[in-house]
Amino acid sequence: MDQAPFDMFQADGSFRLQVVGRDTLAELPRWEKAFADERKDHRYYELVEDTLHPEFEYHYFVLRDAGGEVYAIEPFFVLEQDVLAGTNGHFGPLADKIRRFWPSFLRMRTLMVGCVAGEGHLDGGESESALLARQMARLIPMHARALGAPLIVLKEFPSRYRSVLDCFVENGFSRIPSMPMTRLRIDYASFDDYMNRALSGKMRKDLRRKFRAAEKAALEFSVVDDVTPIVDQIYPLYLQVYERSKLHFEKLTKQYFCELGRRMKDKVLFFVWRQDQNIIAFESCMTQGDTIYSEYIGLDYRVALDLHLYHRTFRDVATWAMDHGYKWFCSSSLNYDPKLHLKHLLAPVDLYVRHTSPAINAAMKRLLPLLEPTRYDETLPKFSNYHELWAS
Repeated sequence: MDQAPFDMFQADGSFRLQVVGRDTLAELPRWEKAFADERKDHRYYELVEDTLHPEFEYHYFVLRDAGGEVYAIEPFFVLEQDVLAGTNGHFGPLADKIRRFWPSFLRMRTLMVGCVAGEGHLDGGESESALLARQMARLIPMHARALGAPLIVLKEFPSRYRSVLDCFVENGFSRIPSMPMTRLRIDYASFDDYMNRALSGKMRKDLRRKFRAAEKAALEFSVVDDVTPIVDQIYPLYLQVYERSKLHFEKLTKQYFCELGRRMKDKVLFFVWRQDQNIIAFESCMTQGDTIYSEYIGLDYRVALDLHLYHRTFRDVATWAMDHGYKWFCSSSLNYDPKLHLKHLLAPVDLYVRHTSPAINAAMKRLLPLLEPTRYDETLPKFSNYHELWAS
């Protein structure tokens, strides 16, 4: 059931930032066009709300002018956030001791703008997104207080938004890097052409050795747009990868993978690898323009290391993408070491953080550099464009 909306107005009354739920959202024609230029358009946000984290509160900001015309829509959600989640356990022992007598220490109800499963984007064209950013920067603290959320976070907005989001910094927010995505140019005639022109001799030799080992297993490779018939086979492989990761945020569900293919067939592909008819790997990908995005991967670790499945899956997906005219391969965060050697570049994404209390916010500004997650990854500084994580 939709929750009653509430409004916050600019001082001159020319715009209002309204909070609505899905029922009201469905009545707005603008929503059908939201994020149309991104691979994760309005359908993806509905999918996430329907299949992930029922404990979260999902809402949407609607920017209207005085006449009621909708300029932009921005999804957000409210959750209980562990501020130490990105420190990779570096403060674990101390935090555990404090939480024995203060269970809520650095756990806060948080208003988080963006996408639960993926990076955030601003809705609208250049002028609409700039207007939306300015209104949110001024009015979000009031909305956060109304929702009982003292902490506000803009979740993982790509660095191309930095200029338009400077208004948040001017309104007391701190910008810190989140774990970056990566990107790789794959505008080559073939995978061999990519190896010969982009990789070092040592890396080429290492990859060819791994591919020979994988070829002995006689793997079968296929591409589908709906994994509903095989979801019971692929989901345990996703969980194996998820559980091996040191950093977690969203945990996907079987329903997520099924609905992704059903609702977004025009942008979704699943790559599947079988050995003796048993699925041992899969990769969930999305496409937009000339770019293919590797979103989530699942591996059977009983054979993954011996068969070098990570590199085999990369080769097969990249080869398919090259054959179909894609120029860029983008990957989600983490697992940076192999990406470094494969010549990926970092694709920075930023967090914008503010506490609604000015006094606490002032203290948090000093604390955030110690809590931001990238400082604890030893591989990131080895990338040639590492400096872009903090660059203005």
